[in-house]
Amino acid sequence: MVLNGSQILANVLIENEVDTIFGYPGGAVLNIYDALYEYSDKITHIMTAHEQGAAHAADGYARATGKTGVVLATSGPGATNLVTGIATAYMDSVPMVAITGNVPNSLIGRDSFQEVYIAGITMPITKHNLAPTLRSAFKIAISGRPGPVLVDIPKDITAAVTEYTPAAKQKAERQLSYSGSSLESIAEVINKAKRPVIIFGGGVKNSNADKILKRKPRHDRYARLGSCKPCRKRSGRGYHDRQPLL
Repeated sequence: MVLNGSQILANVLIENEVDTIFGYPGGAVLNIYDALYEYSDKITHIMTAHEQGAAHAADGYARATGKTGVVLATSGPGATNLVTGIATAYMDSVPMVAITGNVPNSLIGRDSFQEVYIAGITMPITKHNLAPTLRSAFKIAISGRPGPVLVDIPKDITAAVTEYTPAAKQKAERQLSYSGSSLESIAEVINKAKRPVIIFGGGVKNSNADKILKRKPRHDRYARLGSCKPCRKRSGRGYHDRQPLL
């Protein structure tokens, strides 16, 4: 199947079960918006008044649905307006894929109109920048500790035509269980600490561990045995408010 880059992008979004995307149009992503219109029966685009709002909307969507949030912005100021929303997702371990348009390859590095090195700007607040493919971007976003991934696409790539081969959604790589020896090693380190503290926050909810924390007394038992003082972050309110250690 021969498609242009924008159509391939839309198909990869569908492969990864993306049905909602947030963004704001701009010159460098017009080809992508043409493809989104073409596939509007499968992907709903929500246009915000500002790119920062789109980034925060994608972040909130991911938190509310458990899916990967997707945001789209044009080059230059459109891309830089995403920074606060990307940083929020990074700090709170929220899976997000930020897609930005850029000037054509032939103009990169020439101080072209609305050209900015968004990959370098967002490097400290993303899990990965310039993922090899959009497919790997979704896998990276949800594997291990979730977080945002940036994919910057030059405009000429969105119009170039090439062969497209459909593929299944890539599964996340997560360690869901730990061996007894690993837990013993953790306990040993805690017992050697002079002033051990247990800090829990929004990650308890994001990892679906809030019910375990509420129902099972393991948290308090280990806290007492290790002389740890539990401390909740603001995002951890409500998980253990009634426990005497708090």
